[in-house]
Amino acid sequence: MGKNLTKRAEDYSKWYNELVVKADLAENSAVRGCMVIKPYGYAIWEKMQAELDKMFKETGHQNAYFPLFVPKSLFEAEEKNAEGFAKECAVVTHYRLQNDPDNEGKLRVDPEARLEEELVVRPTSEAIIWNTYKGWIQSYRDLPILINQWANVVRWEMRTRLFLRTAEFLWQEGHTAHATEAEAIAETKQMNDVYAKFAENFMAIPVIKGVKTESERFAGAIDTHCIEALMQDGKALQAGTSHFLGQNFAKAFDVKFTNNEGKQDYVWATSWGVSTRLMGALIMTHSDDQGLVLPPNLAPIQVVIVPIYKNDDQFNAITVVVNKIADQLRELNVSVKFDSRTTHRPGAKFAQHELQGIPLRIAIGPKDLENETVELARRDNLTKQTIAIDDITNVIPQLLAQIQEDLYTKALNYRDDHITEVNDFEEFKKVLETKGGFISAHWDGTPETEQKIKELTKATIRCIPNDGIEEEGRCIYTSTNSARRVLFAKAY
Repeated sequence: MGKNLTKRAEDYSKWYNELVVKADLAENSAVRGCMVIKPYGYAIWEKMQAELDKMFKETGHQNAYFPLFVPKSLFEAEEKNAEGFAKECAVVTHYRLQNDPDNEGKLRVDPEARLEEELVVRPTSEAIIWNTYKGWIQSYRDLPILINQWANVVRWEMRTRLFLRTAEFLWQEGHTAHATEAEAIAETKQMNDVYAKFAENFMAIPVIKGVKTESERFAGAIDTHCIEALMQDGKALQAGTSHFLGQNFAKAFDVKFTNNEGKQDYVWATSWGVSTRLMGALIMTHSDDQGLVLPPNLAPIQVVIVPIYKNDDQFNAITVVVNKIADQLRELNVSVKFDSRTTHRPGAKFAQHELQGIPLRIAIGPKDLENETVELARRDNLTKQTIAIDDITNVIPQLLAQIQEDLYTKALNYRDDHITEVNDFEEFKKVLETKGGFISAHWDGTPETEQKIKELTKATIRCIPNDGIEEEGRCIYTSTNSARRVLFAKAY
Protein backbone atom coordinates (compact mmCIF):
# COMPACT_ATOMS: atom_id res chain seq x y z
CA MET A 1 0.00 0.00 0.00
CA GLY A 2 2.98 2.32 0.37
CA LYS A 3 2.74 4.36 3.50
CA ASN A 4 4.90 7.43 3.37
CA LEU A 5 2.50 10.30 2.91
CA THR A 6 3.55 13.85 2.14
CA LYS A 7 3.36 15.77 5.44
CA ARG A 8 0.41 18.15 5.86
CA ALA A 9 2.76 21.00 6.74
CA GLU A 10 4.75 20.49 3.53
CA ASP A 11 1.89 20.35 1.03
CA TYR A 12 -1.63 19.97 2.39
CA SER A 13 -3.20 19.50 -1.02
CA LYS A 14 -0.74 16.77 -2.02
CA TRP A 15 -1.20 15.08 1.39
CA TYR A 16 -4.97 14.99 0.80
CA ASN A 17 -4.73 13.58 -2.73
CA GLU A 18 -2.22 10.90 -1.68
CA LEU A 19 -4.28 9.92 1.35
CA VAL A 20 -7.48 9.42 -0.64
CA VAL A 21 -5.65 7.07 -3.03
CA LYS A 22 -3.38 5.25 -0.54
CA ALA A 23 -6.14 4.66 2.00
CA ASP A 24 -8.08 2.99 -0.83
CA LEU A 25 -11.00 5.43 -0.75
CA ALA A 26 -11.17 6.51 -4.39
CA GLU A 27 -9.16 6.96 -7.57
CA ASN A 28 -9.37 8.84 -10.83
CA SER A 29 -11.15 7.00 -13.62
CA ALA A 30 -10.84 6.61 -17.39
CA VAL A 31 -13.52 9.32 -17.65
CA ARG A 32 -11.88 12.70 -17.29
CA GLY A 33 -13.00 14.47 -14.12
CA CYS A 34 -14.88 11.45 -12.75
CA MET A 35 -13.85 9.19 -9.88
CA VAL A 36 -14.17 5.56 -8.92
CA ILE A 37 -15.23 5.27 -5.29
CA LYS A 38 -13.53 2.10 -4.02
CA PRO A 39 -15.21 -0.35 -1.61
CA TYR A 40 -13.63 1.11 1.55
CA GLY A 41 -14.55 4.68 0.56
CA TYR A 42 -18.02 3.57 -0.46
CA ALA A 43 -18.49 1.75 2.88
CA ILE A 44 -17.96 5.09 4.68
CA TRP A 45 -20.41 6.82 2.30
CA GLU A 46 -22.94 4.02 2.95
CA LYS A 47 -22.71 4.66 6.68
CA MET A 48 -23.27 8.38 6.09
CA GLN A 49 -26.20 7.54 3.82
CA ALA A 50 -27.78 5.17 6.35
CA GLU A 51 -27.63 7.69 9.21
CA LEU A 52 -28.88 10.60 7.11
CA ASP A 53 -31.63 8.47 5.59
CA LYS A 54 -32.83 7.56 9.07
CA MET A 55 -32.85 11.23 10.09
CA PHE A 56 -34.81 12.20 6.96
CA LYS A 57 -37.42 9.51 7.60
CA GLU A 58 -37.70 10.52 11.27
CA THR A 59 -38.64 14.02 10.05
CA GLY A 60 -41.40 12.64 7.81
CA HIS A 61 -39.62 12.40 4.45
CA GLN A 62 -39.90 9.57 1.92
CA ASN A 63 -37.50 8.48 -0.80
CA ALA A 64 -38.38 8.47 -4.49
CA TYR A 65 -36.44 8.52 -7.75
CA PHE A 66 -36.67 10.87 -10.74
CA PRO A 67 -35.06 10.67 -14.22
CA LEU A 68 -31.42 11.46 -14.86
CA PHE A 69 -32.38 13.48 -17.96
CA VAL A 70 -34.17 16.82 -18.00
CA PRO A 71 -35.71 18.09 -21.28
CA LYS A 72 -34.02 21.39 -22.12
CA SER A 73 -37.35 23.29 -22.20
CA LEU A 74 -38.10 22.22 -18.60
CA PHE A 75 -34.58 23.11 -17.53
CA GLU A 76 -35.04 26.62 -18.95
CA ALA A 77 -38.37 27.22 -17.17
CA GLU A 78 -36.88 28.74 -14.00
CA GLU A 79 -34.54 31.31 -15.53
CA LYS A 80 -32.23 31.99 -12.59
CA ASN A 81 -31.75 28.28 -11.96
CA ALA A 82 -31.02 27.58 -15.65
CA GLU A 83 -28.62 30.50 -15.85
CA GLY A 84 -26.84 29.43 -12.64
CA PHE A 85 -26.10 25.93 -13.93
CA ALA A 86 -25.88 26.48 -17.71
CA LYS A 87 -22.06 26.54 -17.87
CA GLU A 88 -21.78 23.16 -16.13
CA CYS A 89 -24.36 21.20 -18.12
CA ALA A 90 -23.71 18.00 -20.03
CA VAL A 91 -26.23 17.70 -22.88
CA VAL A 92 -27.46 14.63 -24.79
CA THR A 93 -28.21 15.44 -28.44
CA HIS A 94 -28.33 12.00 -30.18
CA TYR A 95 -29.66 8.56 -29.38
CA ARG A 96 -27.74 6.20 -31.62
CA LEU A 97 -24.27 5.29 -32.87
CA GLN A 98 -23.54 3.65 -36.23
CA ASN A 99 -20.54 2.16 -38.04
CA ASP A 100 -18.32 4.88 -39.44
CA PRO A 101 -18.03 4.42 -43.24
CA ASP A 102 -14.80 6.47 -43.32
CA ASN A 103 -13.12 4.58 -40.45
CA GLU A 104 -13.58 0.83 -40.39
CA GLY A 105 -14.26 -0.76 -36.99
CA LYS A 106 -15.10 2.63 -35.42
CA LEU A 107 -18.44 4.13 -34.47
CA ARG A 108 -19.82 7.61 -35.05
CA VAL A 109 -22.96 9.45 -33.98
CA ASP A 110 -25.80 8.70 -36.38
CA PRO A 111 -26.68 12.14 -37.83
CA GLU A 112 -30.24 10.89 -38.50
CA ALA A 113 -30.71 10.07 -34.81
CA ARG A 114 -30.82 13.59 -33.43
CA LEU A 115 -33.19 14.03 -30.49
CA GLU A 116 -36.20 16.27 -31.15
CA GLU A 117 -35.42 18.01 -27.89
CA GLU A 118 -32.01 18.00 -26.24
CA LEU A 119 -31.74 16.44 -22.78
CA VAL A 120 -29.70 17.97 -19.95
CA VAL A 121 -28.01 15.45 -17.64
CA ARG A 122 -29.28 16.66 -14.26
CA PRO A 123 -26.97 19.07 -12.43
CA THR A 124 -29.83 19.27 -9.86
CA SER A 125 -33.42 18.02 -10.15
CA GLU A 126 -35.74 20.95 -9.39
CA ALA A 127 -36.95 21.22 -13.00
CA ILE A 128 -37.97 17.59 -13.54
CA ILE A 129 -39.39 17.28 -10.01
CA TRP A 130 -41.52 20.45 -10.14
CA ASN A 131 -42.87 19.45 -13.52
CA THR A 132 -43.86 16.12 -11.91
CA TYR A 133 -45.36 17.72 -8.78
CA LYS A 134 -47.71 19.69 -11.04
CA GLY A 135 -49.62 16.46 -11.66
CA TRP A 136 -49.60 15.46 -7.99
CA ILE A 137 -50.97 18.64 -6.44
CA GLN A 138 -54.54 19.89 -6.77
CA SER A 139 -55.60 20.95 -3.28
CA TYR A 140 -54.20 21.71 0.17
CA ARG A 141 -55.05 18.08 1.06
CA ASP A 142 -52.20 16.95 -1.22
CA LEU A 143 -49.67 18.98 0.78
CA PRO A 144 -47.05 18.89 2.13
CA ILE A 145 -45.04 16.68 -0.23
CA LEU A 146 -41.83 15.68 1.54
CA ILE A 147 -39.56 13.78 -0.82
CA ASN A 148 -35.86 12.97 -0.95
CA GLN A 149 -33.87 11.19 -3.63
CA TRP A 150 -30.44 9.55 -3.46
CA ALA A 151 -28.87 10.09 -6.87
CA ASN A 152 -25.90 11.06 -8.99
CA VAL A 153 -25.60 14.45 -10.65
CA VAL A 154 -23.28 15.87 -13.29
CA ARG A 155 -21.68 19.32 -13.18
CA TRP A 156 -19.02 19.54 -15.83
CA GLU A 157 -15.86 20.52 -13.97
CA MET A 158 -12.44 20.82 -15.55
CA ARG A 159 -10.38 21.27 -12.38
CA THR A 160 -11.29 18.29 -10.23
CA ARG A 161 -10.22 16.80 -6.88
CA LEU A 162 -11.36 13.44 -5.56
CA PHE A 163 -14.53 13.81 -3.46
CA LEU A 164 -14.30 17.62 -3.30
CA ARG A 165 -15.06 18.43 -6.91
CA THR A 166 -15.77 15.89 -9.64
CA ALA A 167 -17.81 16.09 -12.83
CA GLU A 168 -20.17 13.41 -11.51
CA PHE A 169 -20.86 12.99 -7.81
CA LEU A 170 -23.30 11.26 -5.49
CA TRP A 171 -25.69 13.12 -3.25
CA GLN A 172 -29.15 13.32 -1.83
CA GLU A 173 -31.56 16.08 -2.76
CA GLY A 174 -34.73 16.81 -0.85
CA HIS A 175 -37.60 18.60 -2.64
CA THR A 176 -40.64 19.64 -0.65
CA ALA A 177 -43.91 21.43 -1.46
CA HIS A 178 -45.97 23.33 1.15
CA ALA A 179 -49.25 25.21 1.46
CA THR A 180 -47.76 28.20 3.31
CA GLU A 181 -44.61 30.30 3.32
CA ALA A 182 -44.14 29.73 7.07
CA GLU A 183 -44.19 25.93 6.64
CA ALA A 184 -41.62 26.06 3.84
CA ILE A 185 -39.30 28.32 5.86
CA ALA A 186 -39.63 26.00 8.89
CA GLU A 187 -38.75 23.02 6.66
CA THR A 188 -35.67 24.82 5.27
CA LYS A 189 -34.37 25.55 8.77
CA GLN A 190 -35.26 22.08 10.07
CA MET A 191 -33.21 20.36 7.36
CA ASN A 192 -30.22 22.62 7.95
CA ASP A 193 -30.46 21.62 11.62
CA VAL A 194 -30.56 17.93 10.59
CA TYR A 195 -27.34 18.44 8.61
CA ALA A 196 -25.69 20.21 11.55
CA LYS A 197 -26.67 17.39 13.93
CA PHE A 198 -25.34 14.78 11.52
CA ALA A 199 -22.04 16.63 11.07
CA GLU A 200 -21.56 17.02 14.82
CA ASN A 201 -22.86 13.66 16.11
CA PHE A 202 -21.58 11.34 13.39
CA MET A 203 -18.78 13.15 11.55
CA ALA A 204 -17.46 14.76 14.76
CA ILE A 205 -17.24 18.05 12.86
CA PRO A 206 -18.35 21.31 14.52
CA VAL A 207 -20.23 23.52 12.07
CA ILE A 208 -21.49 27.09 11.93
CA LYS A 209 -25.10 27.49 10.86
CA GLY A 210 -25.96 30.57 8.88
CA VAL A 211 -27.45 32.12 5.78
CA LYS A 212 -25.66 32.77 2.48
CA THR A 213 -25.37 36.25 0.99
CA GLU A 214 -27.30 36.96 -2.21
CA SER A 215 -24.34 36.28 -4.48
CA GLU A 216 -23.49 32.97 -2.78
CA ARG A 217 -27.01 31.55 -2.59
CA PHE A 218 -28.45 28.77 -4.75
CA ALA A 219 -29.62 29.86 -8.22
CA GLY A 220 -33.39 30.34 -8.01
CA ALA A 221 -33.56 30.45 -4.20
CA ILE A 222 -34.88 33.26 -2.01
CA ASP A 223 -32.70 32.16 0.91
CA THR A 224 -29.95 29.57 1.34
CA HIS A 225 -29.19 28.21 4.81
CA CYS A 226 -25.89 26.40 5.22
CA ILE A 227 -23.48 24.66 7.54
CA GLU A 228 -19.84 25.70 7.27
CA ALA A 229 -16.93 23.65 8.57
CA LEU A 230 -13.24 24.48 8.95
CA MET A 231 -10.51 22.20 7.63
CA GLN A 232 -7.05 21.79 9.21
CA ASP A 233 -5.43 24.01 6.59
CA GLY A 234 -7.59 26.95 7.68
CA LYS A 235 -9.90 26.78 4.67
CA ALA A 236 -13.67 26.53 5.04
CA LEU A 237 -15.84 23.87 3.44
CA GLN A 238 -19.58 24.19 2.84
CA ALA A 239 -20.87 20.91 4.27
CA GLY A 240 -24.58 21.21 3.47
CA THR A 241 -27.20 23.62 2.15
CA SER A 242 -30.94 24.02 2.52
CA HIS A 243 -32.84 26.39 0.23
CA PHE A 244 -36.09 28.29 0.66
CA LEU A 245 -37.31 28.58 -2.93
CA GLY A 246 -40.42 30.67 -2.25
CA GLN A 247 -42.93 30.29 -5.11
CA ASN A 248 -40.30 30.68 -7.86
CA PHE A 249 -40.45 27.07 -9.09
CA ALA A 250 -44.22 26.78 -8.59
CA LYS A 251 -44.69 29.84 -10.84
CA ALA A 252 -42.18 28.58 -13.41
CA PHE A 253 -43.98 25.20 -13.65
CA ASP A 254 -47.48 26.51 -12.91
CA VAL A 255 -47.97 24.38 -9.77
CA LYS A 256 -51.13 25.71 -8.13
CA PHE A 257 -53.41 24.33 -5.44
CA THR A 258 -56.80 25.17 -3.99
CA ASN A 259 -56.20 26.39 -0.44
CA ASN A 260 -58.55 25.75 2.51
CA GLU A 261 -60.46 28.95 1.68
CA GLY A 262 -61.20 27.61 -1.80
CA LYS A 263 -58.79 30.05 -3.52
CA GLN A 264 -56.06 29.17 -6.02
CA ASP A 265 -52.49 29.79 -4.90
CA TYR A 266 -48.96 28.77 -5.90
CA VAL A 267 -47.25 26.25 -3.60
CA TRP A 268 -44.16 27.09 -1.54
CA ALA A 269 -40.99 25.09 -2.08
CA THR A 270 -37.69 23.99 -0.53
CA SER A 271 -34.73 21.92 -1.66
CA TRP A 272 -31.75 20.69 0.34
CA GLY A 273 -28.74 18.47 -0.21
CA VAL A 274 -25.39 17.06 0.87
CA SER A 275 -22.96 15.18 -1.35
CA THR A 276 -19.84 13.02 -1.40
CA ARG A 277 -17.98 16.27 -0.58
CA LEU A 278 -18.72 15.22 3.00
CA MET A 279 -16.05 12.55 2.49
CA GLY A 280 -13.56 15.32 1.79
CA ALA A 281 -14.67 17.15 4.93
CA LEU A 282 -14.29 14.01 7.03
CA ILE A 283 -10.78 13.33 5.73
CA MET A 284 -9.53 16.91 6.08
CA THR A 285 -10.96 17.57 9.54
CA HIS A 286 -9.47 14.64 11.45
CA SER A 287 -6.70 12.89 9.52
CA ASP A 288 -2.98 13.19 10.27
CA ASP A 289 0.44 12.51 8.73
CA GLN A 290 0.03 8.76 9.36
CA GLY A 291 -3.18 8.62 7.34
CA LEU A 292 -6.92 8.59 7.80
CA VAL A 293 -8.54 9.13 11.20
CA LEU A 294 -12.19 8.06 11.28
CA PRO A 295 -14.77 8.87 13.95
CA PRO A 296 -16.10 5.53 15.30
CA ASN A 297 -19.71 6.45 14.41
CA LEU A 298 -18.83 6.35 10.69
CA ALA A 299 -15.97 3.84 10.60
CA PRO A 300 -16.90 0.74 8.53
CA ILE A 301 -14.57 -1.28 10.78
CA GLN A 302 -14.42 0.04 14.37
CA VAL A 303 -12.07 -2.60 15.79
CA VAL A 304 -9.43 -4.64 13.95
CA ILE A 305 -7.78 -7.64 15.62
CA VAL A 306 -4.26 -8.65 14.57
CA PRO A 307 -2.81 -12.02 15.64
CA ILE A 308 0.92 -12.21 16.47
CA TYR A 309 2.23 -15.78 16.08
CA LYS A 310 5.19 -17.90 15.01
CA ASN A 311 3.49 -21.18 14.01
CA ASP A 312 0.14 -22.72 13.12
CA ASP A 313 -0.52 -23.98 16.66
CA GLN A 314 -0.18 -20.47 18.06
CA PHE A 315 -2.34 -19.05 15.27
CA ASN A 316 -5.06 -21.64 15.89
CA ALA A 317 -5.08 -21.02 19.64
CA ILE A 318 -5.28 -17.24 19.07
CA THR A 319 -8.07 -17.68 16.49
CA VAL A 320 -10.31 -19.48 19.02
CA VAL A 321 -9.99 -16.55 21.45
CA VAL A 322 -10.37 -13.91 18.72
CA ASN A 323 -13.60 -15.46 17.42
CA LYS A 324 -15.06 -15.37 20.92
CA ILE A 325 -14.04 -11.69 21.37
CA ALA A 326 -15.42 -10.76 17.93
CA ASP A 327 -18.78 -12.43 18.66
CA GLN A 328 -19.10 -10.60 21.99
CA LEU A 329 -18.31 -7.25 20.38
CA ARG A 330 -20.70 -7.80 17.47
CA GLU A 331 -23.47 -8.46 19.98
CA LEU A 332 -22.77 -4.93 21.25
CA ASN A 333 -23.10 -3.60 17.66
CA VAL A 334 -19.37 -3.00 17.33
CA SER A 335 -18.05 -3.79 13.84
CA VAL A 336 -14.98 -6.04 14.04
CA LYS A 337 -12.50 -7.41 11.54
CA PHE A 338 -10.11 -10.25 12.28
CA ASP A 339 -7.09 -9.65 10.05
CA SER A 340 -6.06 -13.28 9.65
CA ARG A 341 -4.16 -12.79 6.38
CA THR A 342 -1.08 -15.01 6.20
CA THR A 343 0.37 -12.93 3.34
CA HIS A 344 1.24 -9.89 5.52
CA ARG A 345 3.41 -9.50 8.62
CA PRO A 346 1.92 -7.78 11.70
CA GLY A 347 3.93 -4.59 11.05
CA ALA A 348 2.50 -4.24 7.54
CA LYS A 349 -1.01 -4.85 8.89
CA PHE A 350 -0.54 -2.20 11.59
CA ALA A 351 0.61 0.30 8.96
CA GLN A 352 -2.39 -0.42 6.74
CA HIS A 353 -4.95 -0.14 9.54
CA GLU A 354 -3.36 3.09 10.69
CA LEU A 355 -3.46 4.46 7.14
CA GLN A 356 -7.14 3.47 6.84
CA GLY A 357 -8.07 5.11 10.13
CA ILE A 358 -9.58 2.12 11.98
CA PRO A 359 -10.38 3.61 15.45
CA LEU A 360 -9.14 0.70 17.62
CA ARG A 361 -6.62 -2.07 17.07
CA ILE A 362 -6.26 -5.17 19.24
CA ALA A 363 -2.99 -7.15 19.03
CA ILE A 364 -2.94 -10.61 20.58
CA GLY A 365 -0.01 -13.04 20.79
CA PRO A 366 0.98 -16.19 22.75
CA LYS A 367 2.11 -14.13 25.77
CA ASP A 368 -1.28 -12.39 25.82
CA LEU A 369 -3.03 -15.77 25.81
CA GLU A 370 -0.98 -16.82 28.86
CA ASN A 371 -1.75 -13.57 30.68
CA GLU A 372 -5.34 -13.38 29.38
CA THR A 373 -4.68 -9.83 28.12
CA VAL A 374 -4.54 -7.93 24.82
CA GLU A 375 -2.77 -4.79 23.62
CA LEU A 376 -5.22 -2.08 22.63
CA ALA A 377 -4.11 0.84 20.39
CA ARG A 378 -6.09 4.01 19.68
CA ARG A 379 -5.79 5.44 16.17
CA ASP A 380 -6.73 9.03 17.07
CA ASN A 381 -3.93 9.73 19.57
CA LEU A 382 -1.70 6.68 18.86
CA THR A 383 -1.67 5.58 22.54
CA LYS A 384 -1.54 1.93 23.65
CA GLN A 385 -2.67 0.08 26.76
CA THR A 386 -2.85 -3.51 27.96
CA ILE A 387 -6.24 -4.73 29.16
CA ALA A 388 -7.68 -8.03 30.42
CA ILE A 389 -9.61 -10.06 27.85
CA ASP A 390 -12.53 -10.19 30.30
CA ASP A 391 -12.72 -6.36 30.29
CA ILE A 392 -12.93 -6.01 26.49
CA THR A 393 -16.73 -5.79 26.30
CA ASN A 394 -16.76 -3.01 28.93
CA VAL A 395 -13.74 -1.07 27.74
CA ILE A 396 -14.25 -1.00 23.97
CA PRO A 397 -17.73 0.58 23.69
CA GLN A 398 -16.68 3.24 26.23
CA LEU A 399 -13.43 3.88 24.40
CA LEU A 400 -15.20 4.22 21.02
CA ALA A 401 -17.55 6.80 22.56
CA GLN A 402 -14.53 8.58 24.07
CA ILE A 403 -12.70 8.69 20.71
CA GLN A 404 -15.83 10.11 19.04
CA GLU A 405 -16.06 12.83 21.67
CA ASP A 406 -12.31 13.58 21.66
CA LEU A 407 -12.26 14.01 17.87
CA TYR A 408 -15.15 16.47 18.08
CA THR A 409 -13.51 18.43 20.92
CA LYS A 410 -10.18 18.60 19.09
CA ALA A 411 -11.88 19.88 15.91
CA LEU A 412 -13.97 22.35 17.93
CA ASN A 413 -10.91 23.77 19.71
CA TYR A 414 -9.10 24.16 16.41
CA ARG A 415 -12.14 25.88 14.86
CA ASP A 416 -12.69 28.22 17.80
CA ASP A 417 -8.97 29.15 17.83
CA HIS A 418 -9.36 30.07 14.16
CA ILE A 419 -12.21 32.56 14.36
CA THR A 420 -10.61 35.98 14.40
CA GLU A 421 -12.33 39.34 14.74
CA VAL A 422 -10.76 42.05 12.59
CA ASN A 423 -11.67 45.70 12.14
CA ASP A 424 -9.72 46.90 9.10
CA PHE A 425 -8.69 45.60 5.71
CA GLU A 426 -4.94 45.43 6.38
CA GLU A 427 -5.51 43.26 9.43
CA PHE A 428 -8.00 41.17 7.40
CA LYS A 429 -5.38 40.43 4.71
CA LYS A 430 -2.69 39.69 7.29
CA VAL A 431 -4.84 37.19 9.25
CA LEU A 432 -5.95 35.54 6.04
CA GLU A 433 -2.36 34.95 4.92
CA THR A 434 -0.75 34.04 8.25
CA LYS A 435 -3.49 32.25 10.19
CA GLY A 436 -6.43 31.53 7.90
CA GLY A 437 -9.67 30.26 9.36
CA PHE A 438 -12.88 32.23 9.72
CA ILE A 439 -12.59 35.99 9.91
CA SER A 440 -15.40 37.81 11.64
CA ALA A 441 -15.67 41.27 10.11
CA HIS A 442 -18.11 44.03 9.27
CA TRP A 443 -19.39 44.24 5.68
CA ASP A 444 -21.56 46.96 4.16
CA GLY A 445 -24.08 44.47 2.74
CA THR A 446 -23.40 45.15 -0.96
CA PRO A 447 -22.50 42.49 -3.55
CA GLU A 448 -19.97 44.96 -5.03
CA THR A 449 -17.91 45.08 -1.84
CA GLU A 450 -18.16 41.31 -1.43
CA GLN A 451 -16.91 40.83 -5.01
CA LYS A 452 -14.05 43.31 -4.56
CA ILE A 453 -12.85 41.56 -1.38
CA LYS A 454 -13.02 38.22 -3.20
CA GLU A 455 -10.99 39.57 -6.14
CA LEU A 456 -8.34 41.03 -3.85
CA THR A 457 -8.02 38.19 -1.33
CA LYS A 458 -9.83 35.06 -2.70
CA ALA A 459 -11.88 35.13 0.51
CA THR A 460 -15.67 34.86 0.31
CA ILE A 461 -18.42 35.43 2.83
CA ARG A 462 -19.09 31.90 4.05
CA CYS A 463 -22.25 32.88 5.91
CA ILE A 464 -24.11 35.39 8.00
CA PRO A 465 -24.07 33.28 11.18
CA ASN A 466 -27.39 32.54 12.92
CA ASP A 467 -25.92 33.21 16.34
CA GLY A 468 -23.92 36.25 15.20
CA ILE A 469 -24.11 39.32 17.40
CA GLU A 470 -25.72 42.40 15.89
CA GLU A 471 -23.47 45.38 16.58
CA GLU A 472 -22.87 48.70 14.89
CA GLY A 473 -19.58 48.91 13.04
CA ARG A 474 -17.85 49.97 9.88
CA CYS A 475 -17.26 47.83 6.79
CA ILE A 476 -13.62 46.70 6.65
CA TYR A 477 -13.36 47.66 2.98
CA THR A 478 -15.56 50.75 2.44
CA SER A 479 -15.79 52.06 6.04
CA THR A 480 -19.54 52.59 5.58
CA ASN A 481 -21.97 51.59 8.31
CA SER A 482 -22.62 47.93 9.05
CA ALA A 483 -25.14 46.37 11.44
CA ARG A 484 -23.41 43.04 12.07
CA ARG A 485 -20.32 40.93 11.50
CA VAL A 486 -20.21 38.15 8.90
CA LEU A 487 -17.77 35.26 8.47
CA PHE A 488 -15.21 35.40 5.68
CA ALA A 489 -12.79 32.60 4.72
CA LYS A 490 -10.96 31.06 1.81
CA ALA A 491 -12.95 27.96 0.91
CA TYR A 492 -12.95 24.69 -1.00
